[in-house]
Amino acid sequence: MTKRALITGITGQDGSYLAEMLLAKGYEVHGLIRRASTFNTVRIDHLYQDRHEPDARMFLHYGDLADGARLVTLLAQVQPDEVYNLAAQSHVRVSFEEPEHTGNTTGMGATRLLEAVRMTGLHCRYYQASSSEMFGASPPPQNELTPFYPRSPYGAAKVYAYWLTKNYREAYGFFAVNGILFNHESPRRGETFVTRKISRAVARIRAGLDDVVYLGNIDTVRDWGYAPEYVEGMWRMLQADEPDDYVLATGNSCTVRDFMITAFEHAGLDWEKHVRFDEQYLRPTEVDALIGDASKATGRLGWKATVHADELARIMVDADIEALEHAGSSWIDAPRVDGWVAAPAAR
Repeated sequence: MTKRALITGITGQDGSYLAEMLLAKGYEVHGLIRRASTFNTVRIDHLYQDRHEPDARMFLHYGDLADGARLVTLLAQVQPDEVYNLAAQSHVRVSFEEPEHTGNTTGMGATRLLEAVRMTGLHCRYYQASSSEMFGASPPPQNELTPFYPRSPYGAAKVYAYWLTKNYREAYGFFAVNGILFNHESPRRGETFVTRKISRAVARIRAGLDDVVYLGNIDTVRDWGYAPEYVEGMWRMLQADEPDDYVLATGNSCTVRDFMITAFEHAGLDWEKHVRFDEQYLRPTEVDALIGDASKATGRLGWKATVHADELARIMVDADIEALEHAGSSWIDAPRVDGWVAAPAAR
């Protein structure tokens, strides 16, 4: 029988790649999207089929993690075999400005979804998107046994969701897992995240549309991988014989400076001529270094990252250059690049 999956956060980077992968594996995919006055589905438009088509296998439903009653109704309607909770207020810097909203969506949202699973009596497998930001100030390398020491409202909310997931696994016998994913990027990454901000700036500077880009702390150390590989790891966690928690990471370190230099050099540009510092991008409390140890996932799930930060930077720069070169005069007319719609250059 065809497996059925429900993805919250399906319109995000990870949600779009996960939906793409599950459809390729023969799944029927249902996605939770928030109602908005404008379309926010550009990352998954290439997957969409009219629900009246006989071979349609992706369906979108309005809902929100802040609405527990809606989650109960939707789960009862969809009856998924697998639930992937990827929805969150996921921007770390923004979480300092919106700590209550971040806690309500990123933390309590997971509680509402887990409780909805319990109330409907579903025997589904549940994936919780945890984050390396939970480790915060704990020194690297970080693995499944490293103590949590979050340094942001986002990290703290993710810790809460992590422990609720473990609690429902132990209290109610859920097949519930936490995927502790270290930074993973792609051309579908949001433009306010530093990697995409850099790759997009490189493309625009190369095209003569901009001259500078403003960044904050470029000396922080991160473990950057490629998002399509990481959603494969999510899926593998739910195919295991027993539920457990796993770190996904490359195990390699890279500073923002290193990523930035690779990106600019790939386009034949001198970064020192175009990068400026702006203190508004600094966090009140910084996470200095996140480097993951994914040996457990490699040993038990057979998962291993193959794309590292330097190659990732080149992939993202190439995609943004191509998007800019082919962008039309409006968002609607802009071509799709790697599944997302390229925004036209600012006039």
